[in-house]
Amino acid sequence: MKILIVEDDNSLSAAINDYLRAEGHICELARDFKQALFKVADNRYDCIILDIGLPDRSGLDIIKELKENKVSDGILILSARDSLEDKLTGLRTGADDYLTKPFHLAELSARINSIYRRNNLSGQNEVVFEELRIRTSDNQAFVNNRQLNLTKKEYDLLLFFIINRNRVITKESIVEHLWGDDVILTDSFDFVYTHVKNLRKKIKTEGGRNYIRCIYGFGYKFGDP
Repeated sequence: MKILIVEDDNSLSAAINDYLRAEGHICELARDFKQALFKVADNRYDCIILDIGLPDRSGLDIIKELKENKVSDGILILSARDSLEDKLTGLRTGADDYLTKPFHLAELSARINSIYRRNNLSGQNEVVFEELRIRTSDNQAFVNNRQLNLTKKEYDLLLFFIINRNRVITKESIVEHLWGDDVILTDSFDFVYTHVKNLRKKIKTEGGRNYIRCIYGFGYKFGDP
């Protein structure tokens, strides 16, 4: 998943970032309202972890901006306020969930995964497309019930393809989703081709069909072979 952490507490932000990166997520950071607004204007995220008590403006205003622009990124509010009215205000504004500080990082991760399932997988722990099956509870993929030996990036790529099936996906969007800002400015995306080729080969080896088509000059399309 690609996650934006909007938190002005540097120690908490670092702890969240380290924990989620260790779980294999792509994380980006924003310290205040201005940085966060700049990020969400140019990027899409699977989940935005949002502290509403930012130094320059309320995080709720970020949610309002997203909703006005019909952006569907998942939003998890972090707040030291634990009253029912505060929680209801956050959820009514458009957040998907509300977590009160202090919290366990494992619970934060579970909440993020729940938001992702609701927004992208209809709340399911499994995604099925023809003979392909992905079990998101433990990041395993199968072809005709035979487990695929995928790297983390190959697994993420397959899930990204299935969620966006029958759409043309640019190489830039694949890089942004799977690698984040660290490599989006690179001169060559040849490494995307390598990952796609390896994924195709592993699916074919286990008896699956080739659902990934190269759309010359644009990127790839996942769908009927």
